Amino acid sequence: MLRPSLRNTMDTPQLYADFLPTARRRILVVDDDPSLRLLLRETLAADEFELEEVASAEEAHDVARFWRPSVVLLDVTLPGLDGLSFCRHLTKGDPESRPTVILLTGTKMTDIEARDAGAQALLRKPFSPLELIRLIDHLDEASTEPLLGGENESDAEQLLIYARDLSRIVEVERTHRRLLQQAYRQTVAALADALEAKDPGTGLHAQRVQHYALTLTEAVDRRLLDDPSLEYGFVLHDVGKIGIPDNILNKPGPLTPEERRLIELHPTIGAEILSSVAMLQGEGVKVVRSHHERWDGAGYPDGLVGEEMPLGARIFALADALDAMTSDRPYRDALSWEQATDEILSQDGAQFDPHVVRAFCLREQRLRRIFEELAVVAA
Repeated sequence: MLRPSLRNTMDTPQLYADFLPTARRRILVVDDDPSLRLLLRETLAADEFELEEVASAEEAHDVARFWRPSVVLLDVTLPGLDGLSFCRHLTKGDPESRPTVILLTGTKMTDIEARDAGAQALLRKPFSPLELIRLIDHLDEASTEPLLGGENESDAEQLLIYARDLSRIVEVERTHRRLLQQAYRQTVAALADALEAKDPGTGLHAQRVQHYALTLTEAVDRRLLDDPSLEYGFVLHDVGKIGIPDNILNKPGPLTPEERRLIELHPTIGAEILSSVAMLQGEGVKVVRSHHERWDGAGYPDGLVGEEMPLGARIFALADALDAMTSDRPYRDALSWEQATDEILSQDGAQFDPHVVRAFCLREQRLRRIFEELAVVAA
């Protein structure tokens, strides 16, 4: 059955019709096999399809009554009312309003039985996921005649097609995921650049502390790196400074108690900003909130003590302090690398986790190379 097109209606100007969204095809999956429903959900998870799924004909009856699908993928062998009986129910009445039914079967069923029940097509399990999409497109756009009959592949051939198409779907999904991750990294980098533009005295701060923190994490517990949010948390640790006035961030002299209080809000502001970002959930958002906590409990915003402080935040606290000490700030000149190292060692068990300080000692030469390389880039 041909669907009416918005651009063919007399009261819609062509200029605007080209920009109107195409109505998504509604597909109802009726099958009691959860794994098959999952496969169909993943196969049909595209913008042009709107999907509902149920496990029985009885549930499908209620859904179809109000939701009115254009295509029903219907298993023949169902608990309760069987698929053939429900197919007859779906396909009786006005041909213009009834859905297209594609029967799914794993049994030896004839095309005549499917046609007599009113089905437009019959797919034998296991079937090709990509062939299913092509079949839906063909039935929806080209013909009202049933696509039944002809030679069917052997079980072995069906399985080969099934495996081939699953492999193609998985590869497409992996490609999409890689593109999404790349776009996410670019967005995070752009936001970090915007933060550094707001606080220009920090130079390549986000880039340096990211490298420092990743190097320390490898030495402390490299399993933390399995959480992709951690690295994003390292880069976006100061995102909450968006809410702090520039005149306070860049003040050349000491802060007043009120200004200090405002500065100390930035970890909480940052955690709130990122709380709804799925890819930051985990260690990443913990770093944003807790990177100004101290091992001895004298930090902020929560006054966490010792191992109450998330491990990623303990690692980052040292990386952040290292970069702060070795960078020029509006209120003081940078310390030398040796002076910063001495200060970190003096804060072992006070400001910093002793395990992280030990990792710093093990990786000190590598951290210094990062400092020197990025100092050359900044120059």
